[in-house]
Amino acid sequence: MIEILSGIFLLLGTLFILLSAIGILKMPDLYTRMSATTKASTLGIGLVLIGTSVYWQDFGIASRALAIIVFLFLTAPVAAHIIGRAAYFGKVPLWEKTKIDEFGKRPDDVGD
Repeated sequence: MIEILSGIFLLLGTLFILLSAIGILKMPDLYTRMSATTKASTLGIGLVLIGTSVYWQDFGIASRALAIIVFLFLTAPVAAHIIGRAAYFGKVPLWEKTKIDEFGKRPDDVGD
């Protein structure tokens, strides 16, 4: 039963990682690619680590897996936000069908 439960977690995790890879290929601009990659891969890696800790049933492995999951869930969104903000202010173009630009104008475009 443990093998089946672990296999389900591992399979779900790899599917989310695959979706993340497909998102990199299919999304039209940097911002949507980064969003898909950050969300799907973080969840996928978390599920793979849960599946690993369920399979081995060792406190040392489970505690390391939990520490990695917490670290990823805390740092991946922050890093994606910082990269996206740097790209925006570095004038990386938005997708041409983007309808809402919540920043409005970039600070150096105020005089235009």
